[in-house]
Amino acid sequence: MRIGYFGDGVWAHEALRRILGDSSLQVCFVCARYDTPDPVLKQLAKSANLPFLVTKNINSPEFIYQVKEMSCDIFVSMSFNQIFRGEILAIPPQRTINCHAGKLPFYRGRNILNWALINDEKEFGITVHYIDTGIDTGDIILQQTYSISESDDYRTLLEKAHVACPDILLKSIKLISAGGFCPKKQSELHPVGSYCSKRGVGDEILDWRQTSRQIYNFIRAICRPGPIARTYIHGSQSEVKINRAEMIPEATPYIGVPGAVLGTGAGFFLVKTNDTLIKVIEWDSERTIKTGDRLCQKPS
Repeated sequence: MRIGYFGDGVWAHEALRRILGDSSLQVCFVCARYDTPDPVLKQLAKSANLPFLVTKNINSPEFIYQVKEMSCDIFVSMSFNQIFRGEILAIPPQRTINCHAGKLPFYRGRNILNWALINDEKEFGITVHYIDTGIDTGDIILQQTYSISESDDYRTLLEKAHVACPDILLKSIKLISAGGFCPKKQSELHPVGSYCSKRGVGDEILDWRQTSRQIYNFIRAICRPGPIARTYIHGSQSEVKINRAEMIPEATPYIGVPGAVLGTGAGFFLVKTNDTLIKVIEWDSERTIKTGDRLCQKPS
């Protein structure tokens, strides 16, 4: 099985190592993202004496001609950020596959692990699927789900995905190579599914008018190595970055002022939410948080 490999990031590194270590598979080239060419992938390609490709447009006639000449059986995408269109998809006889850290047909799109935590999911999925002309809509080759515990956050889900993605991707390649399997259409799982938008600048701002559960999920969804949840101290320009918080068991719902700092202690402060209160246990602030402060969405 001759493979054209497109990738970026930690999961792409390990997946490429696994593929290179399998004597039944042959990598013909490695293609990295154009905007941030991955130096680890470059070194892996160099060590294996493979062409390392970087192009602004994989759908350009020049690139298509280049990869056609390499006679690949299959193209493999692992965290690559360009869209494969009709002409390049038609090149490999075994088609083009992608490893997606989301449970398809739900959680198509971007920033899936963040959105899964924000939505209070109890599991997340990793799916290897064929790429078609849609976005994450192709037939499913393999899919595995993994539990999300109460103590999980963005960092721990990333760690799980970094291990699981290479494993399920290699299994999928071997399955295709062996032949005789039947991919599953996403419409068999759900007729509509769902799509997640890319998160951008400003999406990290906390809204204290949400419930304690929603705020807890939001904070753990974008903790380090994510952008970290942000808020501001009312009446000042002071920003507060919140990396970790805890739910307070059996907290009583009551009406109050969302964002009000209700108390402080050694290594924590308490904030009123829409329904109860939440305990912030890891933060970085430009000034000391005091009881009576009010946290808000915009600097004053």
